[in-house]
Amino acid sequence: MKYFWTFCLILITHFAIAQKKLQGQVIDYDNTIPIAFAKITHNGKTLTADWEGRFSITITNEKKPIVFKYKGYFDNNYYVSENATFMMVKMISDNSQKEVQIHSEQTVNNLVKTMIEKKNVNNPEKALESFEYKNYEKVLVSAHPEQISSKIDTIVKRNIFGVKRIKLDSSNYRFKKFTEKQHIYQAEKVNLIQHNQKGTKETIIATRMAGFKQPVYEYLGLKLVSYSIYENPFEIIEIPVMNPISTLGRRFYNYKLMDTLKIQNRNVYRVYFQPKNLKSSSLRGLIYIDAETYGVAKAFYKIYGTVNINATYTFNYMKEFNLWFPEKRKFEVIKGNNTEDLKILGGTIKFNSTSKLREQSDASDQAYLLIESKPFDIKINQSTTVNQPFIKIDIPKESLQVDEKYWNTFSKDSLDKRKLYTYIALDSLSEAEKIEKRLLFGKKIINGYIPFKIIDIDLRSIAKYNNYEGFRLGFGAVTNTKLSEKYKLAFYGAYGLKDNGFKYGITPSYQLDKPTNTWVSLSYFDDLSEIGQIQFATQNRRFRIYDPRPINVSTFYENKTFSAFLESKYIPKTSTYFSITRSEIEPLFDYNFIANDEIYTNYKITTALFAIQWNPFSGYMQTPIGRLEIEKRFPKFSLQITKSIPGLLDSNFDFTKFDFKIEHEIPFLSGQKTAFIFQTGLSNGDIPLTHLYSIAPNNLDKNTLLKRLTFAGKNSFETMYYNEFFSNNYVMLQGRHTFNRLKLAYKINPEISIVTRTAFGTLKHPEQHQQFAFKTLEKGFVESGIEMNKIFKGLGANFFMRYGPNALAKFEDNLSLKISYHLDLGF
Repeated sequence: MKYFWTFCLILITHFAIAQKKLQGQVIDYDNTIPIAFAKITHNGKTLTADWEGRFSITITNEKKPIVFKYKGYFDNNYYVSENATFMMVKMISDNSQKEVQIHSEQTVNNLVKTMIEKKNVNNPEKALESFEYKNYEKVLVSAHPEQISSKIDTIVKRNIFGVKRIKLDSSNYRFKKFTEKQHIYQAEKVNLIQHNQKGTKETIIATRMAGFKQPVYEYLGLKLVSYSIYENPFEIIEIPVMNPISTLGRRFYNYKLMDTLKIQNRNVYRVYFQPKNLKSSSLRGLIYIDAETYGVAKAFYKIYGTVNINATYTFNYMKEFNLWFPEKRKFEVIKGNNTEDLKILGGTIKFNSTSKLREQSDASDQAYLLIESKPFDIKINQSTTVNQPFIKIDIPKESLQVDEKYWNTFSKDSLDKRKLYTYIALDSLSEAEKIEKRLLFGKKIINGYIPFKIIDIDLRSIAKYNNYEGFRLGFGAVTNTKLSEKYKLAFYGAYGLKDNGFKYGITPSYQLDKPTNTWVSLSYFDDLSEIGQIQFATQNRRFRIYDPRPINVSTFYENKTFSAFLESKYIPKTSTYFSITRSEIEPLFDYNFIANDEIYTNYKITTALFAIQWNPFSGYMQTPIGRLEIEKRFPKFSLQITKSIPGLLDSNFDFTKFDFKIEHEIPFLSGQKTAFIFQTGLSNGDIPLTHLYSIAPNNLDKNTLLKRLTFAGKNSFETMYYNEFFSNNYVMLQGRHTFNRLKLAYKINPEISIVTRTAFGTLKHPEQHQQFAFKTLEKGFVESGIEMNKIFKGLGANFFMRYGPNALAKFEDNLSLKISYHLDLGF
């Protein structure tokens, strides 16, 4: 009997070993995206991976391979190692199978087709006359401390002499202890969402951000994920993706009916979707479709890439309206397959590069970003009045002053020990490290200022160089809100070391209305101006470390100007500017202008100017400090009218100028984008050369390509020489297509754009302009080129060539090579 039981034990043990059960996942070798429903065969038995590529298989014969198959990939014959506990199966694309696409079965195709056809009767924003609800939302950056090793590592390093040095690395241990006590960052808000057929508006009822007494308004305006599951394009981290339930969804996605289940006692189809072309998008997910109404009862979207993103939408069925209404939204970002160090929210959360060689993952890799929102106090088809519907987000001042008692009402859903300690700890840390002040400092730097007590120092005024003044040294500043919120005073002074001339200007301003950013100002300056400039008074003033134009320009005019002007955002989605200006002008080069039967070497001009920029598709936020453009949408339109007033304050000339510009940008779901600029200027009357159009040239008149090497401009004609062409009527068109960044090497990922620019112009009465040689643009001007920006540390290179009727005889003279630089301050 003893031998019998021994035999049975051996048999059972052998059977257990032979019947080893393993779990695994099938992924793409190149991008690590799971391969859904891969066919798996072993020892005559076949099974299928689930929608996330996961499977469980019983190994009956370790000598026989497990064969993995999927359309568009090479078969993978996988042999299980003796000590294997989990199988990560990587399948390699078969590039010989061009444009491999997976197609839906007819049944699920009809189901999805019906869902898309009925989306307008199931989308609350389309189906309902109006609705409003309050919404609690929290943003959390945290980590799971239980998943972080507390081991203190030993690091061995050698110095330059080869001597070993042993260091203890306790960063993982410290990070684990930190996240056991508190979150890394958190913020909360309660908002009122109102919708009627005129649009949707968000009003902040209460908000708080750990570490900040005043919220960062730009963060409140971030659209990290679309509110509505029906939006197209669907936005995730402000990146548009094709929505699988949009009208064009069936062209791009393949659908698979997985099963039928019940949600709130209603039959629901569970449908998986993925791109037809597996390489075209990293978006996959599940859609739960009501079997009767074909509305979306639940949705789960997942993106694989540099970060992995999970977006979950749940809905509540409202029988009265036969409609699924939003119940909860959850959005999570975790580490993905990033080949470079990646920062989110200005570095609040950081994922180290997966390409860095390290024995184990860093603790910070366990960090995650979580956004959760839940509607309450829902009112449907009741009288909903939306004040100022052109404002997308309204932040009343009282929403920033809500006490702790209000937040306690949400404690049962959101309170945890780490959350309470986070507010205390981060508020103390922010005060100690002056984080709020540093953030304000960074925002001022981006706009070209350094805050210092009651003034903001203008970085543009400190040092410049041009061919006329040589080095220009100076100082300029504007008073800030520490002095007054109603008044401000801007001023500057500068001295040219080459022309030995002093220049200065002063502009006092008074704020008429804070909500609409309405200011009235007076200004006087005695300075130099570049001839032929095209400037729109409403265009944003952005800081650049360098400006190539003044460096290379040598033709200026002395400009003594007094002006009174009003600027405002009172009209919805616009910026407006109106001014009365009187200028005394003296060209600082050989030039005579003939008008009114007289020869002028200097002259006086009094003008009235009206300018407006209209951004009809942009989203605006109303804050206690004014109105901010938070969603920059295109196209944008700019119009400017300038009329001289002869005789007023001894004004010499009578002329009118109309300037018009359209800026348009088209983002593609692939991440690429195409941009266009159409600009024209029309004028008539007696206009001196100083006020004609030169259309932004940016090339030096040198005889070799390398001698013309300088910095690239912004939307400049890189092969057009300074003062080469002048017009009183012109039209200009620019087209630019920017590709996704190209990975050439570690941290060398240039952004490549192809650009074409063209311009045509005319000049009436060229005989009025004496002693200054130039050409006109009747035959047109064309240049094309390639820009390789941000190659390394913001540096790049641009190459352009001019061609067409105004091409130059010597081939090399048509070429331009420039250096570009894009500053990233990380804010």
